Amino acid sequence: MPEQSNDYRVVVFGAAGVGKSSLVLRFVRGTFRDTYVPTVEDTYRQVISCDKSICTLQITDTTGSHQFPAMQRLSISKGHAFILVYSVTSRQSMEDLHPIFDQICQIKGDVRKIPIMLVGNKSDEAQRELDAGEGQALASKWKCAFMETSAKMNYNVQELFQELLNLEQRRTVSLQVDGKKSKQQKKKDKLQGKCSVM
Repeated sequence: MPEQSNDYRVVVFGAAGVGKSSLVLRFVRGTFRDTYVPTVEDTYRQVISCDKSICTLQITDTTGSHQFPAMQRLSISKGHAFILVYSVTSRQSMEDLHPIFDQICQIKGDVRKIPIMLVGNKSDEAQRELDAGEGQALASKWKCAFMETSAKMNYNVQELFQELLNLEQRRTVSLQVDGKKSKQQKKKDKLQGKCSVM
């Protein structure tokens, strides 16, 4: 099957139970489920308009376990942008991201040219093991962007995907969901060459 150049592939990594699927489902479908269902790998697609042509925002939600290293390598090699998710309630979940980040560096080379977002999910939880400063410090070390989110409360979910696309330097991509534009989005749309989710 030929690779479609008009796909924009975002890959979501993180330990089991940090809320990767919850973030993706909240963004794509606007839904949240309280029960935990392990993911092997799911792909979600959103049609976005990009420089007056149609392209597809393809979001790959990966497994939280390390049982499938070949799938992980393939996801990294095909990915255009990466979301690395940990739970603010688990220091170990942040530690689990180190080998994934190292592998992205190994496969992609200079990661400063690649949109990477470090995400501290479950920011609504009272039982935190990590504060925002620790996430920010790791993001600075890795030279990537950082944001805290709550899929449950729908906090910073839309902003996460918009910010990730804003980091893209090779093309100009941006979101517009359900035909509604935020004030910030309207300002950005005045600039030329922006893309939006339809």
